[in-house]
Amino acid sequence: MLLPGLDLRVLRILRLMRVFKLSHYSTALEDLFSAIWQERRSFAAASYLLLLALILTSSIMFYAESEHQPDKFSSIPNAMYWSLITLTTVGYGDVSPVTSIGKVISIFTAFLGVSIVAMLTGIVASAFSNQMARKRVIYEGELRRALADGEIDDDERMLLDELKDQFGLSDDQTELLFEQVRKETRLSG
Repeated sequence: MLLPGLDLRVLRILRLMRVFKLSHYSTALEDLFSAIWQERRSFAAASYLLLLALILTSSIMFYAESEHQPDKFSSIPNAMYWSLITLTTVGYGDVSPVTSIGKVISIFTAFLGVSIVAMLTGIVASAFSNQMARKRVIYEGELRRALADGEIDDDERMLLDELKDQFGLSDDQTELLFEQVRKETRLSG
């Protein structure tokens, strides 16, 4: 061993930091975080519903199962573990109800969890889609401005290339937009 007593697990943390640094260059992650930020109110409302469901279902399950399983449902915070695992549809199986009413509560909790997770997923997907559409509109606007005189000069080409890179647009996407705008300008002119 090079340095006795040195815990090399610290190096794993440093390697993990490099992964986070790589995410700095990924427009997809930036878009995801930006999309969540744009929809933060909707995301917060859905997260509030998740928290409410967590508290409600764990409280009900505590009262339904604590007599029959005092080791697993000894308190509402202990029942929250079961509730979170059920709401997120992970379902480890290490804690499960044994009473009939507990099983009914489990079914209700699972359906509630699927609904809330679907809502959160829909919010993020919609925000991400809107983010991509906004970028496309900005790029298309710059493309229309550049084509207003009939051709694209070097400065306009450089600006469009910068936008393409900044927005993470593919060559196919930009070519399709170029053809669409070119066709529209021919029809209107």
